[in-house]
Amino acid sequence: MTIALPRRAALLGAAATLAAPAVHAQEGPIRIGEINSYSAQPAFLTPYRNAWMMAQDEVNAAGGINGRRIETVFRDDGGRPEDAVRHAGELVNNERVALLSGGFLSNVGLAVADFANQNRRLYVASEPLTDALVWARGNRFTFRLRPSTYMQCAMLVEEAAKLPARRWATVAPNYEYGQSAVRWFKELLTRAKPDVQFVAEQFPALGRIDAGATVQALAGANPEAIFNVTFGADLTNFVRQGSTRGLFERRSVVSLLTGEPEYLDPLGDEAPEGWIVTGYPWEELNTEGHTRFRENYRRRFNTHPRLGSVVAYDTVSAIVAMLRKSGGTGTDAMIEAMRGLTFPTAFGEAEVEFRAIDHQSTLGAYIGRTALRRGRGVMVDWRYADGRNYLPTDEVVRTLRPQG
Repeated sequence: MTIALPRRAALLGAAATLAAPAVHAQEGPIRIGEINSYSAQPAFLTPYRNAWMMAQDEVNAAGGINGRRIETVFRDDGGRPEDAVRHAGELVNNERVALLSGGFLSNVGLAVADFANQNRRLYVASEPLTDALVWARGNRFTFRLRPSTYMQCAMLVEEAAKLPARRWATVAPNYEYGQSAVRWFKELLTRAKPDVQFVAEQFPALGRIDAGATVQALAGANPEAIFNVTFGADLTNFVRQGSTRGLFERRSVVSLLTGEPEYLDPLGDEAPEGWIVTGYPWEELNTEGHTRFRENYRRRFNTHPRLGSVVAYDTVSAIVAMLRKSGGTGTDAMIEAMRGLTFPTAFGEAEVEFRAIDHQSTLGAYIGRTALRRGRGVMVDWRYADGRNYLPTDEVVRTLRPQG
C-alpha cells in the first residue's frame, strides 16, 4: 500500500527534484519507507498500520514538518528477510524515500539493518527485539524503539527471582528472538539466584509448534517453573495443550509478551491466570497522554488499541521529532538528530530517549500478572518498568557493540 501522490504526479515530482535546485526539492513531501510482515503477523501489524496512519494524519493536519507533509510507502515482507531487503532497495532507489522504518521479526530486522549499513541509509527499527540489532551487529545507521529481549528479560527476572522455584524449563520459537530471550533469561536469573537449574529446553519452529509434544517434553522434566517465549498462534496452542494436560498446575509461569492484547485477547476464557508477563494494560492505563491516544484510536477505528498501535504511533513520533531536530533529510543530519533524541510516548509515561552509545531507546514495558475478568484475559497488579533502568552500563555496551 502506498500513501502518496498519484503515479503521474509522483513521476513529475521526481523529475522536478532532479532538475530543480535543492531549495525547491525541499517543498515536496518527506517520504518514509515502511517495511513490515503485514501478511505474516496481522494480529500485531494491522493495529500497527492503523495507528501509523492516525499519527501521520495528525502530523500533517498540524502543518507537517515545517510545512512539508510526511508520506509513507508501505511494503509487506511476508516474514522473509530476502523480501525485506528487496523492498528496501526498491524503496531507496525507485521510491526515493528519505529513511527506512519498521520490522517485526528479529531475523528480518537484522537483514534490513545490514542493508541500511551497506547502503548508508537511516533505519528506525520499530519492533525487532533481538539485542544483536543494536549490540553485536549494531551499526551507525540503525536505531531501535522497543525494549529488547535483554531489557524485557531483566524486567521479568526481577519478579522471577522472588519465586521459590529452583528447577526451570524454557520454551521459545527457534529463531533469533527466541534464542536471544532464553539466553538472557537464563543468564540474568542465574546471576540473581545462583542455585537455579534449567532442566529442559524446547525450541519449536516459529508458527509450527507441536504443542502436545512440547508440553509432554516439558512435563517430563518436572520443572517447578516455566519461562515461555511463544506468541501468536503458537502461544494459543501451547496454552490449550498445557491446560488440558495439567502442565501449569502448581507451577509458576513467566512469559514474555503474553500480556499484550494481540496475544491475550484471542485466548478468551482460556487465558491463563497468575502468569508473570510483559504486556499492555490498555484499559486501565489512564495517564493523560494515553487516555488521549486511546480515545482517538477508538473513535477512528471503533476498537481498542493494541501494543502494535503504540509501537507504530511512537515510531512516527520519534521520526517526526528527529526531522524537526535535523532540519532536513540528509542521512548524516538525521543520524546526528537521532542520537540522544527525546520524544513523548503514547503510554503517557516519561519521555523516551534514543541512547547515543547504542541507538537503543529507553521505552519501557508493563510488568504484571494475567487474570480472567468477564471471560477474557487481562493484566492485573501491573507497573511500568522504565527502560532506562534495565539497560547495561556504557562500559558493558562498549564490550558488546562494534565501533560505529
